[in-house]
Amino acid sequence: MLNPAKRVEEIELSLIRKMFEVTNPDAVNLGIGEPDFDVPQNIKDAMKRAIDEGYTKYTSNKGLIELREAIVDKLAKDNNIKADAENVIVTCGASESLYTAAQALFEKGDNVLVPNPGFLSYYTCVQLAEANVVELTTPMENEFKMKVEDVQEKIDKNTKGLIINSPSNPTGAVMDKEDIKGIADLATDHDFYIISDEIYEKIIYGTKNHSPAEYCDNVITINGFSKTYAMTGLRVGYMVANDEVTENMLKVHQYCTANAPSVSQVGAIEALTGPQDSVKNMVSEFSRRRDLIVSSLNDMGYETVDCKGAFYVFPKVDRPMEFVKAAAEAGVISVPGSPFGSLGEEHVRMSYANSYENIEKAMDILKDLDY
Repeated sequence: MLNPAKRVEEIELSLIRKMFEVTNPDAVNLGIGEPDFDVPQNIKDAMKRAIDEGYTKYTSNKGLIELREAIVDKLAKDNNIKADAENVIVTCGASESLYTAAQALFEKGDNVLVPNPGFLSYYTCVQLAEANVVELTTPMENEFKMKVEDVQEKIDKNTKGLIINSPSNPTGAVMDKEDIKGIADLATDHDFYIISDEIYEKIIYGTKNHSPAEYCDNVITINGFSKTYAMTGLRVGYMVANDEVTENMLKVHQYCTANAPSVSQVGAIEALTGPQDSVKNMVSEFSRRRDLIVSSLNDMGYETVDCKGAFYVFPKVDRPMEFVKAAAEAGVISVPGSPFGSLGEEHVRMSYANSYENIEKAMDILKDLDY
């Protein structure tokens, strides 16, 4: 009997994606990391025009030059990152960027530092590259923030890479500037890559995102349009790196997807160059929801960090699996913390990418939860 590759057999399907299979129409779904806002109208209009104007063919493997130039301008203005359009690769969402970067950079015997708790795709992409996952703990007592001293302790002669995610999924943590800069200095001194996943960059409250690529050349910056512009299904993201890394990542991207969807790329150009009022309004509403869910959970006795970014809370609960099951039966969908790493085993992830009214309803249900 033929068997699939062992590196794939050992990978489990995402528990988060199972939340899409929830069939109870009355349940409040706090499990999905997807903005509940619509794509801004100006972006829709741009994509409609693109179809009418015939933007339905292949594009350059790297993406439309107009989009790459807009990304370069954005990186300079928002992130203080100097880049060239030739070093930008437009991808089928940030997920493809992450996979492509891991395949291009890592191999058997390499150690890659991965945040714990952290987004489960990081573990999987490193494993599929046949590299070693080295867990980098970011405990609740540090507000789940990655600290420079913790990174320094984990570096050894086989360290090839580090994955940073700030703001973070699943915790909402936003790293401090001094830690970002210090870790960038470590990457320079010890010659390892940083993959910086900044997909939640704009969804941030009362603080600022800082990019390691401002301080170091060994960085692959990953970002996209799914979260900031609610373009999740349109599958358009990007990655930017130095010349040598870009060439190798292009090889993987070229043979994997050829190019990101052409119409979505036109929408992405409008997203970056058009009005940003929709982003401001969305983040303002997320902030209002965050205040509600954090205060409600803390009032119930579920210790919850006052997250500064993304749209997740990561409360500490007793018997998380039983909590998730009982909450689902009562009408609230959440995700157990264990898939996000060993430090998630006493936690549950909840997304507040749902209406204020639905979050109020969910909190009322959880107040009476008996499990």
